[in-house]
Amino acid sequence: MQEKETLPEEVYLDADPTQLPENAFRELGEDEKYRPVMHPAYDYPEATPYSVTLGLILAVIFSAAAAYLGLKVGQVFEAAIPISIIAVGLSGMLKKNNALGQNVIIQSIGACSGVIVAGAIFTLPALYILQHSHPEITVNFLEIFLSSLFGGILGILFFIPFRKYFVKDMHGKYPFPEATATTQVLMSGQSAKSSGGQAKLLVISALIGGIYDYVVATFGLWADNISTYMTTWGQTLAEKTKIVISCNTGAALLGLGYIVGLKYAFVIFAGSAFVWWVIIPLMGTYGAAGISAMAPDAIFSTYARMIGIGGIAMAGVIGIVKSRGIIAQAAGLAVREFKGGASGKKQVRWQLDISMKHVVFFMAIALIAVFLFFWLGVLHNLGQALVAWLVVTVIAFLFTTVAANAIAIVGSNPVSGMTLMTLIVASAIFVAIGIKGSSGMVAAMIIGGVVCTALSMAGGFVTDLKIGYWLGSTPKKQESWKFLGTLVSAATVGGVILLLNNVYGFTGKDALVAPQANAMAGVIEPIMMGGDTPWILYMTGAVLALLLNWLGVPALAFCLGMFIPLHLNTPMLVGGAISWFVASRSKSEEVNNARRDRGTLIASGMIAGGALFGVFSALTRFVGYDGTVEMETWLNQALGLVVYIGLIVYLISDSMKARLTRD
Repeated sequence: MQEKETLPEEVYLDADPTQLPENAFRELGEDEKYRPVMHPAYDYPEATPYSVTLGLILAVIFSAAAAYLGLKVGQVFEAAIPISIIAVGLSGMLKKNNALGQNVIIQSIGACSGVIVAGAIFTLPALYILQHSHPEITVNFLEIFLSSLFGGILGILFFIPFRKYFVKDMHGKYPFPEATATTQVLMSGQSAKSSGGQAKLLVISALIGGIYDYVVATFGLWADNISTYMTTWGQTLAEKTKIVISCNTGAALLGLGYIVGLKYAFVIFAGSAFVWWVIIPLMGTYGAAGISAMAPDAIFSTYARMIGIGGIAMAGVIGIVKSRGIIAQAAGLAVREFKGGASGKKQVRWQLDISMKHVVFFMAIALIAVFLFFWLGVLHNLGQALVAWLVVTVIAFLFTTVAANAIAIVGSNPVSGMTLMTLIVASAIFVAIGIKGSSGMVAAMIIGGVVCTALSMAGGFVTDLKIGYWLGSTPKKQESWKFLGTLVSAATVGGVILLLNNVYGFTGKDALVAPQANAMAGVIEPIMMGGDTPWILYMTGAVLALLLNWLGVPALAFCLGMFIPLHLNTPMLVGGAISWFVASRSKSEEVNNARRDRGTLIASGMIAGGALFGVFSALTRFVGYDGTVEMETWLNQALGLVVYIGLIVYLISDSMKARLTRD
């Protein structure tokens, strides 16, 4: 380490480099400062040949794995956590000194895989799906690659001006569940050097959560979702009233709910309950004959979820309006730097971003490249390309803060919902200016791929930079090397999509299901071919979001609950309730805080284990293993409930043990 001059006004107290400061996850008091693990007054090895090379290798591996799993089952696993586990493990095996900064860079580069995959597979496979009924549509590698690459680059550049607001100014105000879990994993390598208590607890909880999720996903020894629909009385209830109660029994989701906390978990669940226990029963009872004959799940995916999409879109607009000061501040900083009016003070390493001049310059180059891509490679019409470029630029920039906000709150980016609304709005505009038919569908999907990837990257990047903030990395280095990770991931994903289409296809009996891409194709085709669009459902969601905002309810969190299925939101509420319970049983605030923090570490381990063993489960299914245990439905459900209760008891009881070490 080399000593580095700090800003005169920055005051940092000595802290234990083997654990996070006690104010890492809470709001700071007046005049209180946060000092990260890596001291801001020193330089640490970060972007080294080792960290960059390993990060790129993991980006390739996890891009391929995530693309296959996402297209097969519709779920893209979060690559950041398993990559962090690999980074910590290798640095320990190689006995690397000062490995924390390098591990952050490995995670940051490697995590490009998950966000690029999400942006690409939610949209671009729809081209192959549409090609099945419209043979004149052609697809090539360059279109897929450039769509993902440009989207990822725009997501990085658009978010950099907002970094300080989200990761520094809002310190302690957002839960950042995924960033919390990843940070705990990276810190486990530090704590293992002194007292291995935290590392041991993280490993144990990761093994419990990981093995738990692996067994249920691979062998089905108990139900991964417990639901009233699986019982005779529940089926009767669903048939007559369309009411269903369901809960995913996964360890990772339970841990996620714990970190999110009761406040946001309750709002998210309220949105889900409103859709499943009010909207769907009303539609099923008083809707048309075709709707009343549908199962609750079908009503949700076909109709009710569209209300959630409209709500997310309007909540995004509300968020943009509320963020206008931050947007103006970022624009003002760029103008001041161009005029030479930037502060002459030397920036502390820990808060050093890429120069705003360089950000704006690269942004201009990227936007010109996107315009040329639309004009020469997609639409071949100057006026239409200009309109498409404006749509992408405006939506991607404005919704950057919405994507980051969603990740900061719930750890889940509603990118598919925002992209679907983008496609609907863009397609309506395109039809109005003459872009329709099969050529319109190709244009809409490629343009949608750029927006989807940009929003996915913006949401993922806030996680990377928050991790770096907690640990004390140099933001400029994270931001700079993110571009290379994006390039490698975009190339890998493009090749994998072409390969999977040739091997499996996305239509037909044995094809990969690609649920999001099928949904995108199903929405775009009628618009471009003159069919019906459920505008009334979108408008209903938009009006609801306005009312929620007026009442002071977090509209984005509520509408996220309306969009995400009930069985995924219920465990969030359970985890949030556990977090409240363990942090409120003692009369001592110190004991309550200790219990909450111990629970956060356990929950982080459960998330990490679930993510890592999720990869193992995907690989197991990839090689063709099918070891699902056959048993009666009621028994499978009963076992799921019993084991899930046991997992809850473990999380509560182990979190409460913190009292023994603090009293």
